[in-house]
Formats: sequence, structure tokens, C-alpha cells
Amino acid sequence: MNKTIVLATDHAGFELKEHVKKFLSEKGFEIKDFGALEYDALDDYPDFIIPAAKFISEHKLIGIIFGGSGQGEAMAANRIKGIRAAVFYDGPDDIIELSKLHNNANILSIGARFVSKQKSEEIINLWLSTDFEKGRHQKRIDKLDS
Repeated sequence: MNKTIVLATDHAGFELKEHVKKFLSEKGFEIKDFGALEYDALDDYPDFIIPAAKFISEHKLIGIIFGGSGQGEAMAANRIKGIRAAVFYDGPDDIIELSKLHNNANILSIGARFVSKQKSEEIINLWLSTDFEKGRHQKRIDKLDS
């Protein structure tokens, strides 16, 4: 597995992104941070999420993005060809596992208003340790990416 992870957020996810950045760095990952690099209550998530998603798609990497709910951020990311962003805002952990097993999600979008720092570590560990099942799911991914 490539040890580079792309991060991006707006103001709503800034604090959690900074926590996750430290958490992943301590696990030996190289972080490519697309911002926000400082808290600004007036910033807009597309300014950070779209460049991050383009970079992930172009370089075949994975990423974790953050926002208040994670919904708008995933919508922005999913506009980029080759991106499959899955949203987590403290629902069942099975959602995280299935996002990789069946959909080969290359971005995890976390709703920072609903996910604690500890829970974010747990789900990121689960997401990173789950592999794409391939098989019958690969043709669906191919259709999405064509």
C-alpha cells in the first residue's frame, strides 16, 4: 500500500483534520495536506476538496476529507472522474468496511460534527485495513470510472 494519504477540509473539519494528520503521521504515513491550513470560518470546502480529489485521481492515491457532515465534501469530490468518496458520520462501522470491500472507495469523507477524535481513529484504521474484494464488484467500478 502506498504510504501517502491526502487530507482536505474546510473550517468545519479543521480541528479533526489536524488531529488525524498527527495520528496518521505517527503511524508512518506521508501526508499531503490540501488545507485548510488555518481556521477561517468563511472558507468554502470546494476550494480544498476539488484540488485534493483531482490529485488523488491523477496519482492513484487515497484521501480523507472532512466537513461538518461530510456530505457536501463527498459530493464535490465525486464530481472528479476516478473518485469514489464514501461518507461516514457515525453510522454503523459496516458502512466503512463495505465502502472499501464493494466500492473500492478512495476517499473517506468524515462528518466532523458527528465523529469524535477517538472514533475517527477507529474508522480510519478499519478503512485502511480493508481491501477491495474485486470479483463481481470490479465491473461496477470500471463502469463508474469509464
